[in-house]
Amino acid sequence: MEIVENTLSVPVDDFLDRPLFCFLAQSSGSGPRVSPLWFLWEDGRVWLVAQEDARSYPDRVRQFPESALAVVDFDPRSGRVEHVGMRGHASLEPYDPERADRLLSSYLGPDRSEWDERFRGLAADGYSLVRFDPETVVGRDQSYEGSLSE
Repeated sequence: MEIVENTLSVPVDDFLDRPLFCFLAQSSGSGPRVSPLWFLWEDGRVWLVAQEDARSYPDRVRQFPESALAVVDFDPRSGRVEHVGMRGHASLEPYDPERADRLLSSYLGPDRSEWDERFRGLAADGYSLVRFDPETVVGRDQSYEGSLSE
């Protein structure tokens, strides 16, 4: 992974540890598609939970592994605009319940009993993980002086 640029105030790894949405961009037979997703940054890769029966990004990963991914932290009140963009390859991997739990707990909290019911029963039957391996990474702080009041 080559970090082409990083003007963020923190290392890219620290930025990607925040519970933000990522946007997975892929080609498809009918034009480009973008999927907003929760993610886990681990071992220099982005991990996503993929529901296999959903007709969406898992099929595109199989057909078009070359992908782009963006993560944005934006706060209009303070003017914070921080962005990490990546280009690389995605692949479908077997479902790993421990990795999926680490991903989900960063968004839903550590107590699984308090999670929304739809996230408690994920299993290898019907789910996989998308592994995104970045080749190039750009981190940019594009913040401005906020002008919105509370």
